[in-house]
Amino acid sequence: MKFHLIKSTNWKIPFFLIWSGQAISLLTSAIIQYAIIWYLTDVTKSAMVLSVATLLGFLPQGLLGPFIGAFIDRHNRKHIMIVSDSCIAIASLIIVIVGWFGEIPLWLVMGVLFIRSVGSAFHSPSLSAVTPLIVPTDELTRCAGYSQTLQSVSLLLSPPIAAVLYAAWNISDIIILDVLGAAVGVITLAVVYIPILATAQDSAKSTNIWHDTKEGLAVLRSHKGLMPLTLVTGLYFLGFMPINALFPLVSMDYFRGTPVSASIVEVAFSAGMLIGSIILGFWGGFKNKIHTIILSIIMMGASLVLSGFLPASGFILFVLLSGVMGLAAPFYSGIAIALFQQRVEPEYLGRVMSISTSIMVLATPIGLAFAGLFSETLGVMKCFLICGIIILISGALCWLLPSIRDCDK
Repeated sequence: MKFHLIKSTNWKIPFFLIWSGQAISLLTSAIIQYAIIWYLTDVTKSAMVLSVATLLGFLPQGLLGPFIGAFIDRHNRKHIMIVSDSCIAIASLIIVIVGWFGEIPLWLVMGVLFIRSVGSAFHSPSLSAVTPLIVPTDELTRCAGYSQTLQSVSLLLSPPIAAVLYAAWNISDIIILDVLGAAVGVITLAVVYIPILATAQDSAKSTNIWHDTKEGLAVLRSHKGLMPLTLVTGLYFLGFMPINALFPLVSMDYFRGTPVSASIVEVAFSAGMLIGSIILGFWGGFKNKIHTIILSIIMMGASLVLSGFLPASGFILFVLLSGVMGLAAPFYSGIAIALFQQRVEPEYLGRVMSISTSIMVLATPIGLAFAGLFSETLGVMKCFLICGIIILISGALCWLLPSIRDCDK
């Protein structure tokens, strides 16, 4: 299937304009995410409620992703992002209005979390699929570093800003920021020209979502190494995602710290991620992208394994290792995204990114469930050790499987 793209010679302006707006939207969304979790903790003090809230935030993306990808490839990706951002903003605005007139019911908070997850299921793969339509192929890796930098800044700033605002404002006023952030994201998307693929222009010719989804899966399998890499990435996230949930528990329980201690660890991770993103933006990684991914896995896995052996007096070392974990993260996620963007034809990229994202997202609740089981029975630091071993195994598979090791040759 042929496609025709018209790329601006000055691609940096639309790329940075889009990602600046998305960084602001991401910052406000992260602030709201922290605020909602703290609000649910204060109001319910229930681990079950927090578990349900986490599942609502992940499952829609995992279950709907493969089918949404077919929709993304058959329609204007710019319009999809604008509509999804707008729906998220409207859902948040409903909470704001209800909060002005009384107490916010729990079911409404859960419903908004669900809508936000569905919106993200449309938005995230659309954004990944749009980038190759703007950016030259040989610049995709560097742009992955730039976009990771913008995301890292947002993640670095969101915890302290959320803490200050949560202490001073009510939840309704904080959520207004999410509405404003989404508005900025929508405006920056609206003013940028993004080429439309022929498949989107001829969307009426194919309305069979199931057929298109199977076609996307076939394309993923047809590119040497990408399907095994996707499955290995699911294993990686199985070990990585529980760590985010366990950071506060490790800081405050095992190391006998305070909420300030937990914030220091989060800031160390985010600062490391920011530094790694900047390095990736300037360096671009090894010529063979898989080598960069393996390096990232070794840094992440080794840091987790070493953390598992720390004594209760080793908090400073844990902060340093958390910084190394953050430093390693962009060299996996940024490089992997660039590899998919370079290898997969743009007309199929929405489906392929949705399928790969779904596998990673579905690994999250499984990893969280195992983390809860292991942390209760073996101790939280043993859980860090086990997660580190799982991640190192994923790195070993990247090297031992020729289809993955050579997929960027």
